[in-house]
Amino acid sequence: MQDRPTAVELLEAIREFLEQDVMPAVGGRVQFHSRVAVNALGMLERELRLGPDLDAAQRSRLAALLGHDADLATLTTELAGRIRDGSLDDRRDDVVAAVRESVRAKLLVSNPHYVG
Repeated sequence: MQDRPTAVELLEAIREFLEQDVMPAVGGRVQFHSRVAVNALGMLERELRLGPDLDAAQRSRLAALLGHDADLATLTTELAGRIRDGSLDDRRDDVVAAVRESVRAKLLVSNPHYVG
């Protein structure tokens, strides 16, 4: 555990500096790359803030769907394989709900404006 400022607070400060001080003062290529950096820093902030809870919820969801627990990567790989081999076809509504929630969680991190 680190003292303040936290990693999220540092990312936020850098993002705000780029967004509020650098971008208005530059143009063209530098402004474009500053905007890209601002967006990337925002994603990192959200991943640090939201990621652990979103991952835990996804792991729980997939464990319930697949009938056993494992790490998230293993459960995700298994889900993909079982979708491909058709062994979950009889639970299509459950699979669609789980995949939709997974996509929603990813959007909350990558671009929350896409979540309606």
